[in-house]
Amino acid sequence: MFPIRDHNPSGRTPFVTYALIAINIAVFVATLDLANDDRALLSFYADYALVPSFLSEGFGYTGLLTSMFLHGGWMHIGGNMLYLWIFGDNLEDKMGHIRFALFYLAAGILAGLVHYYSAPFSNVPTVGASGAIAGVMGGYILLFPRAKVDILLIIVIIFKIIPVPAWIALAGWFAMQVWNGLGADPMAGGVAYWAHAGGFVAGAALALPTFLRLGGPRFWSRTHGIPPHPAAVYRRDITRVPRIKRK
Repeated sequence: MFPIRDHNPSGRTPFVTYALIAINIAVFVATLDLANDDRALLSFYADYALVPSFLSEGFGYTGLLTSMFLHGGWMHIGGNMLYLWIFGDNLEDKMGHIRFALFYLAAGILAGLVHYYSAPFSNVPTVGASGAIAGVMGGYILLFPRAKVDILLIIVIIFKIIPVPAWIALAGWFAMQVWNGLGADPMAGGVAYWAHAGGFVAGAALALPTFLRLGGPRFWSRTHGIPPHPAAVYRRDITRVPRIKRK
């Protein structure tokens, strides 16, 4: 179960969101060849990934920033950019281009710090924009809790698109990060669940000044918790279990 689109396009062109997507894709494509050389890849990660043990030893702080523009595979970057495309535009619309860019970077750095404190002596390199994008999701749930988000529900061979309020989709996602984080060994690598959870909370906190500037609860009253733009109309095709005709 994961979001695939929202129903409220931005009121103006989200230049920063598009630029972030373009930069992430460009960096990923430029570093694809490193996957064929383990030594070169590890050397590259030592310079640009977030390695918690390096921070504990007093260096490698730039990895908090550079790591959020690196990805470990096609599914990794594809999922992250999809989430940024869904939730970034409306947040950028309300924050403004410069504020949103600073918000994104700050959320990513704070997410990286939460990951660091969860495993300060880990030697496992961490890469990905998911901490920063989790911050975008945290800001989105604060400003637009009732916006419609289409989620793709997959149960074995059943594929169904269901529109739900953003707060349900995003709160469920956050709960899964916390649950998985409690059961995972952060020293073993894998998904950085605490970076996701930390980025989400950081994003909500960083979006609070914008929320208050817009009027706080009065902003919800004016907008009903959704972006103040005409909703997009989608044709939903629902795939059901195929029926077998009786002979």
